[in-house]
Amino acid sequence: MKCLFKYQWVKLPRNQLPSGKGIMGAWARLASRAAFRNGQATYCGHINEVKKGSWSGGVVGLKSILGIKNRPKAMDTLTTLSELGYVSHELDPNTKKLTYQINDWVFRCSGAACMNETDAVYATPGYGFLCLPRNITDRLVKQHYCFEEADAWLDLWCHTVWQDPRNAFSHTAPAVQLGPHGAVFSLESLGKRWGWEKTKVWRFFRKHADTFPLLKLPGSFGCLIFNIAYPTSSPVAAPTSEEVVRIFNEIRTMKRNTHFQGTDREQLGRMIAWYSKTVLTKLGMTPAPETAVQGRVALLPPILRAYISPCGSCKSLSMDCLGNYTCACEQDYFSGASPRDGPVNRQGGIDYGRFDGVSLW
Repeated sequence: MKCLFKYQWVKLPRNQLPSGKGIMGAWARLASRAAFRNGQATYCGHINEVKKGSWSGGVVGLKSILGIKNRPKAMDTLTTLSELGYVSHELDPNTKKLTYQINDWVFRCSGAACMNETDAVYATPGYGFLCLPRNITDRLVKQHYCFEEADAWLDLWCHTVWQDPRNAFSHTAPAVQLGPHGAVFSLESLGKRWGWEKTKVWRFFRKHADTFPLLKLPGSFGCLIFNIAYPTSSPVAAPTSEEVVRIFNEIRTMKRNTHFQGTDREQLGRMIAWYSKTVLTKLGMTPAPETAVQGRVALLPPILRAYISPCGSCKSLSMDCLGNYTCACEQDYFSGASPRDGPVNRQGGIDYGRFDGVSLW
């Protein structure tokens, strides 16, 4: 399945939740345990009504989901997420019933509203996937929030593209892209986005090289970030330097005398968006037709020939040695000044694989 930049959400398997500290890691764990449909859930012998994207239980269950043993710390984490607008929660002081709702829940990919085979409303831990809004971490960037490890990990994941026509590098492996012209990165730009120093950004990628490998481009153009753990139809590996340099050189060749403003990295980002389609066609990296046209629209056979039917006044219709049909009419065959006006008495048409009438070409 493709993951184009225009898609509003991406997939995150429940068995690949980000590890380490970070408010977005806590959000991912809460979202992974939220209900995927409306129904009734049982918690410690009590039956609770839950809606899509919500969870109902107690503080002990919240501590178990977040992996935090301290009660005040677990509630502080939930309060911080509420202040940032990611969740809304309610704690009944009498019954101690705790309910939270994921505000950014993607309803369109949650499956059917009802399942006859089972009464479960919560997904089995570690199975299935979450739907992450692509802009889920942009809220932290706008508020100049200092990212932690899990926040940076999820920021890269939710900005992953795969086989996007405006990013030729994403056809070698799923690639990270921030914005329409943000396919190329530098450690300084990521440090500014996350509130980190350059050395901390480098240590992060050294630690998570098995998921987000970095590949430096020639000169001062920056680097590319790939996400080889993103779910695709078949396992993918990080592209080699030769593959990346080949695409890089083709894109720079397409530039010619075109002038772009900004730094080398910003210019390359615009060139990737402009010339990727042409480069993919030139290098023969476009998807095969049988995988590219699997959609909901039925395809018609190609139109072989258009024809117009002869009028009712034709006395004869004969075919010469070249296969051309001719007819003789006592009156003008067309009512207007040009053949596009069509025949007088009968309608023309389109025939698939069979010819009837007078050929237009």
